[in-house]
Amino acid sequence: MTTVSEVLNHLKKEGYTVDFNLQDNCLICHGNALQLSPDEFQVDRHYRFEGMSDPGDEAVVYAISSPQHGLKGTLVNGYGISSEAMGAAMVQALSTGPTSPAAGK
Repeated sequence: MTTVSEVLNHLKKEGYTVDFNLQDNCLICHGNALQLSPDEFQVDRHYRFEGMSDPGDEAVVYAISSPQHGLKGTLVNGYGISSEAMGAAMVQALSTGPTSPAAGK
């Protein structure tokens, strides 16, 4: 899998169907207005994509689950210059968990 789209399609087939959005202190699921604090989810895998020539193409896809809420979903975020501002607890929560091989190289 070499593109963000391929990874997202693969994860969707594995049941990661919720589209999470990042806030500074939580993940938001707009489909049901649920807000997950860092202690309510885990990062199962993440995939890092590096742009060949444009740093704006750098992204991370997170496969996230919340056994407490019975949810599995994905979060796409830029990194480096493109990353979104997050609180320290969110940074810690997203930086832990298994790593998948780098993609997009």
